[in-house]
Amino acid sequence: MRSTKVWRLLGVAGLAGVAATGVVVARDQRRRSTLGADEVRARLHERLAQADGAERVDGAERADGAERAD
Repeated sequence: MRSTKVWRLLGVAGLAGVAATGVVVARDQRRRSTLGADEVRARLHERLAQADGAERVDGAERADGAERAD
């Protein structure tokens, strides 16, 4: 009988998690849909500029052109 309560509690917790995730996704989608094309383009250009200025993932090349000393 005790294991039934545990499974019921886990099921309720799982449903609450799914509902909370749905709320977060819906909120994010609503925020993105209110952006205009110019705002989206500006954000993408900002991200590109940040990515160009950062180190590459493998560390072989840095933004300032210097090689990494291991």
